Amino acid sequence: MGIKVIGAGFGRTGTNTLKLALEELCFQKCYHMFEVLDSLERCKQWYDISKGNQPDWDHIFQGYQATVDWPACSFYKDILQQYPDAKVILTVRDPERWYKSIKESIYIYDHTFPKWIGWIIPSMWYDHVMSNNIIWNRTFHGKFESKQQAIAVFNQHITDVKNTVSSENLLVYNVKQGWEPLCKFLNVPIPLEKNFPYANTKENFKDIITQRNRKIFLRAGTVLGGLFLFVIGMFIIMAKMV
Repeated sequence: MGIKVIGAGFGRTGTNTLKLALEELCFQKCYHMFEVLDSLERCKQWYDISKGNQPDWDHIFQGYQATVDWPACSFYKDILQQYPDAKVILTVRDPERWYKSIKESIYIYDHTFPKWIGWIIPSMWYDHVMSNNIIWNRTFHGKFESKQQAIAVFNQHITDVKNTVSSENLLVYNVKQGWEPLCKFLNVPIPLEKNFPYANTKENFKDIITQRNRKIFLRAGTVLGGLFLFVIGMFIIMAKMV
């Protein structure tokens, strides 16, 4: 199938909105961080990449026609080399609002991660290490807490994308612009009967993470409960053998 659209914008620039819009426009399916979080195999793949291993992009994106958000946006140059005919969309937003949004969502989520969960749910551990490696260390050089430094990285990334991708193959896009510039760039008709799918506001993100955490702690409780019953069972067996 191959990647036809590469999202080069950082997370919290409307990437989930862009994902839903692309899928509505029949670019099935669109790869997003959510796809990584839902799969132990994908978490391991990106963990390996974050450690410097050479990625197999065809395998990673098998079944997908588009990719947005982290971790893939940090490798947009490599992905474009693999799929040179792909169009690139650089999602942007006001830097100050972007920093506030990411600090109150992704950053807090990653930095309040209970490390003991990794012993019970391996995908969480791989995701946590991968995010630290690719986002907070590789992209922001371990200095995201400095607002000035983080915004400088954000702005430099926008400049780098503009300098890397030919103007005819690049759309610099704010999701507030809706369907028209996106459809014109992709040469597809505007779905007049469909509202533009704005999604993943800060509140939406918190809801998504809350729901995910509930599932995580339910799984953790199930595992710990099973382990507890196993230990009790072993004690009973050993007591009977005495």
